Amino acid sequence: MDHVKSVFLEVSERRACRVIGQARATQRRGPLKRPDEDALTGRIVELASAYGRYGYRRITALLRREGWRVNHKRVERIWRQSGLKVPAKQKKRGRIWLNDGSCVRHRAEHVNHVWTYDFVHDTTRDGRGLKFLTVVDEYSRECLAIVTKRNLKAFDVLNALADLFLEKGLPQYIRSDNGPEFVALELRKWLTSLGVSTLFIEPGSPRENGYIESFNGKFRDEYLAGELYDTLMKAQILTERRRLALQFNQAAQFFGLPAAGA
Repeated sequence: MDHVKSVFLEVSERRACRVIGQARATQRRGPLKRPDEDALTGRIVELASAYGRYGYRRITALLRREGWRVNHKRVERIWRQSGLKVPAKQKKRGRIWLNDGSCVRHRAEHVNHVWTYDFVHDTTRDGRGLKFLTVVDEYSRECLAIVTKRNLKAFDVLNALADLFLEKGLPQYIRSDNGPEFVALELRKWLTSLGVSTLFIEPGSPRENGYIESFNGKFRDEYLAGELYDTLMKAQILTERRRLALQFNQAAQFFGLPAAGA
């Protein structure tokens, strides 16, 4: 290719590349586009829209579960080219855990060792309130139940736990904040009679109940933020379908099976 001259400067390609410090290969070889590039890009954008809190590494894991043969570097490149936001790395922080109810002082060691529960709030299209009681096993991270009603009192919490105890067995501990629904005398007496101990976090310290806070944050951002309910019944049906999809995906991840769409 040395005989090829520049139209304007009448110099060889070899000399021009040497002057500007550019590899000659860049003048001959155009960028290669893989056959599945467009399909993969479309799927990455779809997953990023469905899972708003996920970065490219978690999207890579979802793609692999679906059967895509990709690594995180390729996904990151497409992620940036598509203008998707890459979550900034957070600085690690040391935490001080003093209260006996914290998730560090009483860390779950096996299934049914420590359950945790809390509330999430939303509204239907007409502006009326919705209240979700979420219950999670801290060891397996399984969402055991999401109870959806207009309002939930201590008696409703007791009924929800009674159904779970019959289905899953008794936990050793249940962790919660100090909300009136959780500290109600009748509820605490009933749990004590069954041999279930309560762990209450320090007031105003939600980080001491980090597992349920993490689950509820994802539940709100990845599900509630994208759903608009017309009725209570619709909210109950769709929420239970979401919970079952989460259970299936957890099992699929454990056994290496494709994930189901949530």
